Order: sequence, then C-alpha cells, then structure tokens
Amino acid sequence: MNPVKENRTPILEVDGLSVRFFTRDGELNAVRDVSFNLYPGESLGVVGESGCGKSVTALSLMKLIPIPPGNLEARRLHFNGVNLLRASEKKMRDIRGNRISMVFQDPMTSLNPVLTVWKQMGEILELHMGLKGGELKDRCIELLGMVGISEPHMRLKSYPHQLSGGMRQRVMIAMALSCNPSILLADEPTTALDVTIQDQILRLIQSLAKDLEAATILITHNFGAVAGMTDRIMVMYAGKIVETAPTMELFHNPLHPYTRGLLQSIPRADRETQERLFSIEGMPPDLLRTRIQGCSFAPRCEFTTQDCTMHLPPLEKVVQDHHVSCWKAK
Repeated sequence: MNPVKENRTPILEVDGLSVRFFTRDGELNAVRDVSFNLYPGESLGVVGESGCGKSVTALSLMKLIPIPPGNLEARRLHFNGVNLLRASEKKMRDIRGNRISMVFQDPMTSLNPVLTVWKQMGEILELHMGLKGGELKDRCIELLGMVGISEPHMRLKSYPHQLSGGMRQRVMIAMALSCNPSILLADEPTTALDVTIQDQILRLIQSLAKDLEAATILITHNFGAVAGMTDRIMVMYAGKIVETAPTMELFHNPLHPYTRGLLQSIPRADRETQERLFSIEGMPPDLLRTRIQGCSFAPRCEFTTQDCTMHLPPLEKVVQDHHVSCWKAK
C-alpha cells in the first residue's frame, strides 16, 4: 500500500469530471468522466500524448475553463472539504495561487512581458498574504533564492525577456510556491528547456514540494520525467484515464496496450544500438469529429476485437492499486 494514502483523507476528490467545449464546428469532449483522489504529500504524474486532456483536467481543478465556450461537470469536485463546483468566484480567487497553485507550460507567455519580476511576484503576496513594503520585498528575494536564482535582489528589477528560459521557469515556480500551497500543479514545466535544465527544474519542484509538504500533480508526455518524481501515475488517452497505478508497478507491469506502447518508445541504454524504437501506429482520434462508442484506443491497438469497438471498457482494479480500462487486461 502507498504509505502516503494509508489512513489519510484525500485533499482533492474528483469524481466524474467532464469538460466540453462548444465550438463553431461542433461539440468537443475534451475530458470524459475522469475520477481520482489526491492525498496530502502525494505526487501524481499525469501522462499522455498532446491533446489527451491533461492540461484541461488541471485547469478544471482551478475552474479556469472559460465558460462559454467551455462547460464543466462533475459528480464531485472537492478540495479540503470545499465543493469547488459551487464555490463562488470570490472563493475561487482565494483558493487559486494560494491553496492551489500552478506552474504553467510556457513561462514566456505566462509571465507579463511589460511588468518586472518584482511587480508580478509582489501582486500575489500582497493579495493573498497581505505583505507590503520591506517585508514584501524580503519575501520575494527569499523565494527567488529558494529556487536557485543568483543575485535575487537584482533579478527583481528584470523583465521576463531579460531572463533565460530556465530562470523564467524558476520565477514561475517561486510565484507558485509563494503562499505555501497545499497542491502544486506543474503543467509540462520543462517545455522548451534543454535536457540539463529540465532535470534541475524537476528536482527543484520535487524538493520544494517536499519541504512544503504539498501534494503535486506533474503533467507531462514524458514517462522519463515522472519515473523518479511521482508516487503514482495516471495515463490519459482521448480525454479518459486508461490506466493508473503506483509508479514502479506501472513501469514493471504496464497492462494497457497504450501504456506499453509509450514505454516501449522510450530510448534505453540497455537496448541494442541498431534496434529501431517502437512507435504506435496511427493518430489519436479527433474528438471534435469522431463519435467514440467503444475503446478510444481500438483503431490503433493490435489486440482490438469487436467488443473493443462496440463497448467502452470500465476502469477496473486488476491488482492492488492498479486500475486499467481494457477488455484484454481483465
């Protein structure tokens, strides 16, 4: 059993989350009946191809889906006993950036290009913690120092374009952690960074979250990024969860054909150098134009039967803490 979950109450409860977007071209079901719990101090990895609903799921937890054209529904969406579905906008403003924080994908577009680091960090701390004057400045310098930025008092005066990609991402992490959140959402936090900086950023998030005892949700398309970072992994495909298990269990015993395909496509040092990497045939379904009746992965799966195309497999427990949505994995 995961020691993080034993005898503990989940800090986040998500049951039956669905997100639709009504566009000029029709209805897009971006997230379909997603359910999971997150426990205090737990680290959850959400993995899948681009467009599978990872980021929309994270934005939904903070109710940042634009309505319209979006529509958010769930049987249950609770954070620390607060019903987020019924929470007022005033209540959500108090939760966002304070109790639930997010490190967004691209810091260059997430940071305001016409405001200094000082202005952007200060706004959060002033709003949620009531800091002002020298106390506010000292806290900003402390946070920049925590995330490994040299000469933090000088960097406060910088604009985003004056910082490297890695430094911008560190500023985003500092802002996300400034109010000691209970949950940290990291949405592809290493996008557009080189490999050495990617590792530094991931380890920084892991270390700071542990120090703050914050639960984390790490969203990525890269299994390598979550291997040593998470307690549990949730694999998404076409807006649904297709498999979820403790991290080591998933790596050693992947049950869904999609999960196995993703893992087989990762370059490994123990493989023959002449061996071609595995690739999953075909493309993910166009959720705007495709009506999915059975398993959404069926058109790309080598084990597909008529059952797979006609009936949607439920997400069921196969072994302890290991759930999979596949007729062949039962």
